[in-house]
Amino acid sequence: MRIVLAEDAAIFREGLARLLADRGHEVVAAVGDAEALVRAVGEHGPDVVVVDVRLPPSFTDEGLRAAVALREAHRELPVLVFSQYIETRYATRLLAAGSSGVGYLLKDRVADTSEFVDALRRLAAGGTALDPEVVRQLVGVSRRGRALGATLTAREHQVLALMAEGRSNAAIAAALVIGEGAVEKHVANIFAKLGLPASPDDNRRVLAVLRYLRA
Repeated sequence: MRIVLAEDAAIFREGLARLLADRGHEVVAAVGDAEALVRAVGEHGPDVVVVDVRLPPSFTDEGLRAAVALREAHRELPVLVFSQYIETRYATRLLAAGSSGVGYLLKDRVADTSEFVDALRRLAAGGTALDPEVVRQLVGVSRRGRALGATLTAREHQVLALMAEGRSNAAIAAALVIGEGAVEKHVANIFAKLGLPASPDDNRRVLAVLRYLRA
């Protein structure tokens, strides 16, 4: 993958770039602010963008705003936002900007190299990579989300949460210690309850997650 990375802390930025290079990926640009990020994306046309939520000059939401702007300008561009904190309004805004290739992970996840790189691969393939705690808080702050969630069984909630993390049916089955056939049935029930008919053009797994979290 060709990756553009935006992180203001030079040591962390360089370490992350080295980590990705060691895994066979090309960091075509590693920048420290939002303006440089937008320029780098325009210049390099990366496969994935990784951006910290808080960038100069105010260290509030510059990275998130840049990520949203990039998603609006390049609808198919996969973007992974990572942050030291869970900021639900930031995650909600990013999810509202597109239906696939969206991720929000806590920086602690970077410590697990394999998990982080796997998340980037899922995004590049059009999937999602949402931290489990981000999913929990997004659902918890949404009244409509709670109402919609009330139609799902406890097991369907578990399956949907793992879908939000980007897990395959096989991975969900392993995590819940159930058969893949059972997972397939739960996924089908989730699609039905969320009103997602079969479509050759849409990734229903992604749409299911986003419809639930946006509700």
